[in-house]
Amino acid sequence: MMNPFTFVNPTKLYFGQGQLKHLPAEAAKHGRNVLLVYGGGSIKRNGLYEQVLEKLSEAGCVVTELAGVEPNPRITTVRRGAELCRKENIDWVLAVGGGSTIDCAKAIVAAAKFDGDFWDVITKKASVQAALPLGTVLTLAATGSEMNAGSVISNEDTLEKHGWGSPFVSPAFSILDPAFTASAPKDHTVYGMVDMMAHVFEQYFHHDPVTPVQDGFCESIMRAVIATAPLLVDDLTNLQYRETILYSGTMALNGFLSMGVVGDWANHDMEHAVSAVYDIPHGGGLAILFPNWMTYVLDDNVARFRQFAVNVFGVSTEGKTDREIAEEGIRTLREFWSGIGAPSRLADYDIDDSRLEEMAEKVTGSGTRGNFRKLTKQDVIAIYRMSL
Repeated sequence: MMNPFTFVNPTKLYFGQGQLKHLPAEAAKHGRNVLLVYGGGSIKRNGLYEQVLEKLSEAGCVVTELAGVEPNPRITTVRRGAELCRKENIDWVLAVGGGSTIDCAKAIVAAAKFDGDFWDVITKKASVQAALPLGTVLTLAATGSEMNAGSVISNEDTLEKHGWGSPFVSPAFSILDPAFTASAPKDHTVYGMVDMMAHVFEQYFHHDPVTPVQDGFCESIMRAVIATAPLLVDDLTNLQYRETILYSGTMALNGFLSMGVVGDWANHDMEHAVSAVYDIPHGGGLAILFPNWMTYVLDDNVARFRQFAVNVFGVSTEGKTDREIAEEGIRTLREFWSGIGAPSRLADYDIDDSRLEEMAEKVTGSGTRGNFRKLTKQDVIAIYRMSL
């Protein structure tokens, strides 16, 4: 039997080429004063910025801008955005960018309605009771933030990075045009594909015994990314490949895969600790850690990893034990990620063993992390050491 569940996803998704045409009608629903949130300026270089301003002008919007959202968005930027919302009487927020921009905007729409320091919400000392409406225009296939209620925010003062979420911050609408992702450079494209596969892994590796539909969803998304990724890295402007990856990233973390199962999420916690301390790309950290976690916990459920090896990578079973098949699946994953340009060792980011205990403490505190196997601090240190 699968676990009982309740499912709601309120985001209206506009998917495909030319979908920015819906922005004026959506803008008109939410109010005149809009805060436009974006990152380092790529949307100005590729022309999307002007297109968005034109559509907002058609709706009669007055635009206030918050630029410069960091790749690991910071609480200081969230505070700045919330203050702009209050000062300019902002009615709603439009995030134009990748997952980091959307994550930051989610925190802003909630912080604008929160009385206190919003870091208390991030660290789960307080909860969100209201938020401004949020819309998104996605420019990078990766996090799935465009169709879920989650967000990850960093605190540069305390070197912490935490995921949080609230149904109040689910986007009201999201516009996904593969053409808007075509200018993403190779490294960001690769990190995005690793991230979406990691999201599937976090929901796929569980001990619930009868989940054939969920497993099929997960495996089909993984196979689609595996088939498309090498083609895309060799032809970055190909819109057919971009479209497949774009849809995969959204479906990987919009709630559809997690219905009725208990996911793990220890790898994301471990990576958050690494990138909080060293400010590395999230997808790069996941590419390093995940195969080592798989090896470390393999004996907890060899059958699950055998299924992954056979159904996702097509590993041959002839003349092999279940454990040998499972191990080959893990090796094949590492080879696949390395083949598209993802890092494989923490040393690739000049990370040594000097802060492993500090990072592990951030992951587990005095308890454990994960569900597939509940990892202690010493377990986390061991996986970090495997990853050096």
